[in-house]
Amino acid sequence: MTHTRSLTFAQEQTLLLDALAGQRSAANVTFNPRGLQVYQANRALLAERTLAGTYPVTCQLIGIESFEPLARHFWRQHPPVRGDMGQWGAQLPEFLDTAPQLAGEPFLGDVARIEWALHCAATAPDAVLDAASFALLTEADDAQPVSLVPSPGTYTLASMYPVVGIINAHLLGQPTMGEAAELLRQGRGEQALVWRQGFKPRVRTLSRAEYNLITALNKGLALEAALNQAVGIEPAFDFNAWLGAAVLTGLITAAAQVASSNLNNKENHHDKPISHTD
Repeated sequence: MTHTRSLTFAQEQTLLLDALAGQRSAANVTFNPRGLQVYQANRALLAERTLAGTYPVTCQLIGIESFEPLARHFWRQHPPVRGDMGQWGAQLPEFLDTAPQLAGEPFLGDVARIEWALHCAATAPDAVLDAASFALLTEADDAQPVSLVPSPGTYTLASMYPVVGIINAHLLGQPTMGEAAELLRQGRGEQALVWRQGFKPRVRTLSRAEYNLITALNKGLALEAALNQAVGIEPAFDFNAWLGAAVLTGLITAAAQVASSNLNNKENHHDKPISHTD
């Protein structure tokens, strides 16, 4: 590549991605034609390998023969905008939701959502436990409400499908494939939690009360409001036992005063709390 002014590595990568997508690069930048042809020839392979690495279970469920052309089509619809290919692929769940050829497998989008959350958790900032901050829990009042801080990369999803069972069957062998298939046949939905325990991204199922609590905390709501959403669905919910386990597993890292912008936080339809009628 030649240019008339100095470019940063990130700028060069952006221009290269534009060229791979067939877009016009900056007028004063040209790429070696033969090198660019090699890049373009390998674009499909790059798309396949990148998505298969980020979404291994989704790839297995679709089958490699079908996943490869799907990855190429996805690249054309959602080309990378950054030089770091590890940041590419976030739109795949929605892409799967709307793919007509996958209409008979509607669970794929939620499986992909969990896989993307696991991918993001792997590179989230390291969690640092602030044990002293939990003293705030004894000092909270209406004027200075307190919340709990989930570890970076924490994600929750209420799915109509047994997404945790499907993913763990493929990655861990527990449950078995047969058991996961039976859960899917029965139409069992699951509430999923993704977080990073130490350096290991993890996924597990949540009770309905836990889902309400963690989802609210993840949005920065006050602990009292979050607890009301949990107890409203499960009156016997044992918060003290839950908090001890959450701190030990790295899910909760600190207590903090609630930002004023979160005092009247509104729910959105993607992560609304579960109610008795859901």
